[in-house]
Amino acid sequence: MKTVFIVTPSYLIKKKRDFTGGIKQLTKLGFNVINPEFPKELPSPREKADQLHGAFVDPMVDMILALRGGYSAMKSLPFIDFDLIKRQPKILAGFSDLSALLNPIFERTGLVTLHAPMVINLDAPTAFTLKSLLNAVNGYPEKNLLKGAPVKVYNPGSAAGTLKGGNLITLTALIDTPWEIETAGSILFLEDVDEKLHQVDRYLTQWILAGKFKGLKALILGDFRGIASRKVYDILASQMTVDFPVVHCPYIGHVANKITLPIGAEVELNTASKQLMIRKMAFPGGPP
Repeated sequence: MKTVFIVTPSYLIKKKRDFTGGIKQLTKLGFNVINPEFPKELPSPREKADQLHGAFVDPMVDMILALRGGYSAMKSLPFIDFDLIKRQPKILAGFSDLSALLNPIFERTGLVTLHAPMVINLDAPTAFTLKSLLNAVNGYPEKNLLKGAPVKVYNPGSAAGTLKGGNLITLTALIDTPWEIETAGSILFLEDVDEKLHQVDRYLTQWILAGKFKGLKALILGDFRGIASRKVYDILASQMTVDFPVVHCPYIGHVANKITLPIGAEVELNTASKQLMIRKMAFPGGPP
């Protein structure tokens, strides 16, 4: 049984029943949540970092799970002690706004983090989401991260690299900061929710102008709720030569069926077989 500590790096959950539903699901899955109290006050940026530090140093904690996303996780970055986290490796899981923590923590500590459903997403999860989450926390016995998920190929090929990515608008906000994601040599996945096409165009154009697609090994487009993935790909193809494999998988993002992805794992994408295979990763629970 893995012991879980809930952290609040972004927003609070408004409805208590959404929180209790998530806690009940975690318990049903066999997790022991050691702080099941409903959070009512949002910590300050420094307090968020301190909460994260406390969870990492607690010997009873196996997994640190975010309450929900939203906004403000990036405000805690200046206060995070990455050396402390590196000395006390644990599973850190979340997505959306948590992209601002998951990627910098991997890049500065080498610790694989999980782009995964949070407490708010576990109130009424699908069987696919639960299966993928459990596969992850158990060290990925199933190595094909796209197994059972639909995949559409926009640019064929195969490539190997370090898996990174997450929410587009969140990661865009880190560009030209000390916590900007390093994309060269990576297989990048991007998703977003309820943004207009011209906004996604603006974000991706900034990535292009900033050189963030130079040296990229492959790109996985997740779900962009309200925008067809082909239109997202066309934004790139109209402004640059896409010389790396590109696929679309709708099970990445703010969706019911959600793949839990290991940020920092060495992976290989093959568009012919439509597989994303784990080759190597430094996981807190041991190697897969």
